[in-house]
Amino acid sequence: MVEKTAENDAEKHLCNKKAELEEISPKFPLTGYPSILLFTAFPKTMKTTLATKSDHTKSWYVVDAANETLGRISVKIANVLRGRHKPTYTPHADTGDFVVVVNAEKIKVSGKKNTDKNYMFYSGWMGGESYVSMSDMRAKKPEFIIEHAVKGMLPRNKLGRQMIKKLKIHAGPEHPYEAQQPTPLV
Repeated sequence: MVEKTAENDAEKHLCNKKAELEEISPKFPLTGYPSILLFTAFPKTMKTTLATKSDHTKSWYVVDAANETLGRISVKIANVLRGRHKPTYTPHADTGDFVVVVNAEKIKVSGKKNTDKNYMFYSGWMGGESYVSMSDMRAKKPEFIIEHAVKGMLPRNKLGRQMIKKLKIHAGPEHPYEAQQPTPLV
């Protein structure tokens, strides 16, 4: 009996609301319903904040690339450089942090990429195309391998060129950024 009275009260309240609306607002000609809705879809308005240069502080992270897969670690580094790990991420602003990579010479790749993958360079002259395999690049300049992979995951504009400057790569386990107290990136 108690449930029926509660339902009756709710129906009466809804009928009273409809009657009030019919008095205030005209009905739509095709549907016959009042033009005012009975509920509000979004009662609270949210404000989107867009970051600017002065809104954030840049922190430092250190990544040990020993025995890590090149692509998987590059994605993590690129996301930190862009600032995707922060709630204040803004696509058109540089909200990212600094990343120091150590042990770049010990990075892993899958398959036969170490021998088959080639990096192409072009001098600008006719016939000035040259290719360097990943194994040769690892011996000569191991920092380039990670830099090339991360650079391909950043925007190709002024903002991307600004972001790549925050990436510091070192072939061995030592780096000169102890004063910045970098935290390990998981």
